[in-house]
Amino acid sequence: MSPFDKLQVRGQRVLLRLDLNTPLNKRKVADATRIEAALPTISSLRERGAKVVICSHLGRPKGQTVPALSLEPVAAWLAENLDTEVVFAHETVGEDVENLSKDLQAGGILMVENLRFNKGEKSRDPEFAKLLARLGDVYVNDAFGVLHREHASVVGVGQHMQDKALGPLIQREINALDRLVKGAVKPFVGILGGAKVSDKIGVMEALMERCDAVLIGGAMAYTFLLAQGKATGKSLVEPDRIRLAQRLLNDAEKRGIKVLLPVDHIAVGPDQTTATVVEDLGTEFVGYDIGPKTANTYAEIISRANSIFWNGPMGMFEKEDYAGGTKAVAEALAASRAYSVVGGGDSAAAIHQMGLGDSVSHISTGGGAALQYMEGNGLPGLQALKAKGNQ
Repeated sequence: MSPFDKLQVRGQRVLLRLDLNTPLNKRKVADATRIEAALPTISSLRERGAKVVICSHLGRPKGQTVPALSLEPVAAWLAENLDTEVVFAHETVGEDVENLSKDLQAGGILMVENLRFNKGEKSRDPEFAKLLARLGDVYVNDAFGVLHREHASVVGVGQHMQDKALGPLIQREINALDRLVKGAVKPFVGILGGAKVSDKIGVMEALMERCDAVLIGGAMAYTFLLAQGKATGKSLVEPDRIRLAQRLLNDAEKRGIKVLLPVDHIAVGPDQTTATVVEDLGTEFVGYDIGPKTANTYAEIISRANSIFWNGPMGMFEKEDYAGGTKAVAEALAASRAYSVVGGGDSAAAIHQMGLGDSVSHISTGGGAALQYMEGNGLPGLQALKAKGNQ
C-alpha cells in the first residue's frame, strides 16, 4: 500500500497540488488531457471521505491577476465531468478561502484561484506557503510537472503539514523513469532533440553513462555538427556551446557510446520557399529537420533497442514540411518492443498529435522534471515530501 493510500483522509481537508496548466480557448478548456489524468486522484480522495481543496498554476501571469488565466474554466470543466458542485474561490489564500475550505462536506471540492497570481508562489514566500497550508489538514502533491520547482506550493507547504504524501500520478512517473535510471535493459537508446544543447547538457551526460547509443536531432544537432567542423549553413547554432559539444562527443567516444548526428537534412535555401533534401548545408541552407537517410538510420537503431528515452523533436514538427523526422522516430518507437519513455514537452505533444500515444510505454507529464530526474538530480518537491513537518 502506497503512502497516498495509507493517508487518513476521512473528514479531513486535503490540500491537493495538481498540474492543471491546460490550454484555454474563449474561457473554455481546449485540451483536457492534464485534467483527465488527475481525475482518479480526485475521485479516490472523495470516495475516502476527504474534503478536497485543489490548487494549481495556469500560464505565466508573473504574480499579477490575469483574468484570461483564471482557473475558473477548469473548475467548471471538473464540475461538469464529475457531475458535482465545485466551489471556486476567486482568491488563492486568505480568511474567506479558509472559511470555504472549512464549509466543505465530505466528498466536496473547492478549487482556489491560480497560484501564480500571487508573487509568493514562485518566490517561495514563507508566509504565502503558511497561508496555503491553512487550507488543508493533509497535503498531497500529484503535480509531477512542477516537482523540480522550488515554489511555495511545492516545497513550502509541506513544512507546515505533518500528514503528506505524493499522489499516484507522481508515483507512476517515478516508477516509469526508475526502470531506465536504475535498471534499463540493454541496448538502451537515448533520443535527444529540440533547439538548444544548453537545455540538454545534464541529461546527455546522464544518458552517456547508461546508453549504448544517443541519437541527436533538432536544432541542437547543428551545434554538434559545427563542433565536428561540418557545414551548418545558416542553421540555428549556439557558438558559445561548441567547445561543450566537442567535449561531450569526446567523452562519448572514450566511453564507447555511439553518438549519431544527421547525415542529411530537410532544408531551405536562400532563394527557395519549399523544403528540399540536402546532405551538405553549405553556407546558405537552413536545416529544419533530419533528412530521410538519417530518419531511416535512427528508426533502424530504435527497432533494435530494448530501452528507449526520448526528449525533443527531430525538427520543426509543427509544420508539415518539417515533421517527417519526428514522425519517423515516433513511428519507430511505437513499432518497437522496447520499454519506451517519452520525456514530456514537445516530443510528448508530437507523439499525441500523431495518434501514437497508446503505443509507447510511458509519456511523462513533466518535461523539465523528467529531465532532471533522468540526470540523477534530486527533485525539490520529492525531497519536501520526505521532510518532517514543523506545524
